[in-house]
Amino acid sequence: MSTHWDPTQYAKFSDHRSRPFGDLMARVGASSPGLVVDLGCGNGPLTLGLARRWPDARVVGVDHSPEMLDAARELDAERRVEWVEADVASWDVGSLGAAPDVIVTNATLQWVPGHLALVRAWVQALAPGGWFAMQVPGNNDAPSHALMRETAADHPAADRLAPALDRLAVHDPARYVVELGALGCEVDGWETTYQHVLDPGGAQDNPVLEWVRGTGLRPVLEALDDETERAAFLADYDARLRVAYPRTPVGVILAFRRVFAVAHRTGA
Repeated sequence: MSTHWDPTQYAKFSDHRSRPFGDLMARVGASSPGLVVDLGCGNGPLTLGLARRWPDARVVGVDHSPEMLDAARELDAERRVEWVEADVASWDVGSLGAAPDVIVTNATLQWVPGHLALVRAWVQALAPGGWFAMQVPGNNDAPSHALMRETAADHPAADRLAPALDRLAVHDPARYVVELGALGCEVDGWETTYQHVLDPGGAQDNPVLEWVRGTGLRPVLEALDDETERAAFLADYDARLRVAYPRTPVGVILAFRRVFAVAHRTGA
């Protein structure tokens, strides 16, 4: 299923969404890479951060969403990044014309079938001494997602919603460590559950709903092309989220688990 992405909605929680990327890249020790690739670059600000970190590098951002890439190009006033519209699942590393020194993929592989095979191919395509860094959400069993599935199951359009709710498996850190280590890499794997404090000022009616509108809820809403059906789904889901994520004196707390792996290809 092809999903249309809304850069404005996605950016509503940019500070929270960017934090895992910062934690991921803090473990990448590349000093002066010549070619850096961001697979699933989205709306661009994090990719531009890579260009600022390595000002002499050629930086390439790949994403399948034309809406996200339009937003990225608008941010990139200095034309520092080569923005490529492509599905990372079929994108050819060889199209770069050189071996990458750094490949980054952040919050993307959870949408990609068979991503372990892709990861192996990308790491094998690295230049000697190259780095691979990945982060995926590991929160498919969190209330935000479980309640989405429950709401869909109770909806009159449940059969139509089922494909939109399919979520691909991501693995625990140990699996990625084993897979990357088998390629001769030094590997660092870990997981973090962030306690995101959303909307401390109380400006949003249901901040967790606003969060998932930018990501996991999008395929569901696109499957509901009837406005009445969509409104009924949102009203039911909204009510369930409010119970699961009550407002506290500091804001609404969203616990969000993420899985990380960084591999350094030390061999020739």
